[in-house]
Parts: sequence; structure tokens; C-alpha cells
Amino acid sequence: MDTVIADGEPRYDARGLVELDEVIPKISEIDGDRATFDARALTTRRINLELRWLLYEMGVKDVTVLNPGAKHSLGTGILTRCRITFEGSLGYFACGIIDGPEVHIKGRVGWSACENLMSGVVVIDGNAGSLLGAAVRGGDVVVKGQTGARTGIDQKGGTIIVLGDAGSMTSFMMQRGRQIICGDVGPGLGDSMYDGVLYVGGTVKSLGIDCVEGEWNDADTELIERKFRIYGLGQPPKFQKFVCGKKLYNYDSLEPSERKLVL
Repeated sequence: MDTVIADGEPRYDARGLVELDEVIPKISEIDGDRATFDARALTTRRINLELRWLLYEMGVKDVTVLNPGAKHSLGTGILTRCRITFEGSLGYFACGIIDGPEVHIKGRVGWSACENLMSGVVVIDGNAGSLLGAAVRGGDVVVKGQTGARTGIDQKGGTIIVLGDAGSMTSFMMQRGRQIICGDVGPGLGDSMYDGVLYVGGTVKSLGIDCVEGEWNDADTELIERKFRIYGLGQPPKFQKFVCGKKLYNYDSLEPSERKLVL
């Protein structure tokens, strides 16, 4: 509904709504530090503004979003400790650039979910599209289904756990962190990775450039058992470990003239 204010420019609150009671429809049901709202008829922008208003202005710590309708870019840019539950599937770019939240998505997600996650936890009950966890810097991403191609591309930290299969070029250009894939993985695993550790419970179609099998140790066992215990994932399968072979670690040895050519 368009709102016209005769005496000058409209004033907006934290939800992007005009500060007049009669034009701000009640959306959320707030009970102490918990809130619930139905997103069925709301736009992406309106949903995200409502989340920010609840978390930053109203001091709510636990929000449940009903009927998200697989809309894109939901739950992005949340930079505070809280809990958010989406009762349904989300579209592309879900929960990107977040720092602190514990998010539970009771459905599937599209491409590029959890991009640039800095800290916190995102648990996805269904499948995830390609580019899950791109450039993750910290926190945990748990997918109880399968993921598409390039899972954890350019990963810089944190842990990605996939209970099903993962697609081609998983962990491409990985720089740091861990990936735990319980199922099979497509071709090009760990291609051009610089650091980090990969654990695969199924078969690997092919390894990428400079990705080699690593030596298992007690720290690997402790990590796997701890993550599975924290998220109630049951008994872990037997994993293979893969790391960077470091055959591409030759940049610093280049002569200055060669380095200029590379740049």
C-alpha cells in the first residue's frame, strides 16, 4: 500500500516502514525474547527488514519464519548471536555474510547458500545447490542431503559437513578449513587447493590438481567424532583424508622478472 504524507517526507523505522501506527501492519507475534511471523505474503526485503527489526531493535533472540516460500537472499547480513528457524525451503543466496547466528532451515536451499559465513551455524535439512559455502571463513555448515558442484569453493576456514553426495570441483581453490563429505564426490576434488583438510566417506571420481591422500591421525578422529556428536548425526562412516600436495607451492621461489609475468 502506498503511503502519502502531506507534511513533508515520510519517516521510516528499522523495518523500512513509515512511522505511523495505522500504516504499520502487525506481522510478528513476540513472546519475551522469541518471535514468530508468517512470510507467505511478504517480499524478500520485507522479510529481512522484519528480521533486523526483531533482532536489533526489539532484542529478540529466537525468531521463527513461517512459509518462507523459497524466496531468494533470505537471512543475509545478520551480524549478531541469535537463533533463526525457517520453516520451509529457501532460494538462492540464503544466509550469506552472517556472523554469529544459529540458523535451522527446515527444507532445501538453492545456489550459493552460506556464502562468506564468518561464524555461527547453519543446518539445512534437505539438499543444497551449487556453490554452497563459497569463501566460508568460520563456523559450521551442515547439509543433511546432497550438494551441487563447487561446494566450499575458495573456503578460508570453518567446517562444511555433507551427509550425502557432493558434486564436481568440490573444495576448488580451498585455502583453509575442513570439509566432511559422507557420500560420493564428483570429479576434480580439491583442485588447486592450498591448505585445509577433506574427509570423504564414499568414492571420489577423480582428484583435482595437487590434491593427494593424507595420513590419518588422532586429531582427525577427534574432529569427526566431535562434530557428529554435536549435531546428532549418528555413527560416522569410515573416511579417507585428502590434503594439498604442495607441488604448486613455488610462487615465492620465482625470480622477480617471472613474478611480474605471473601477476
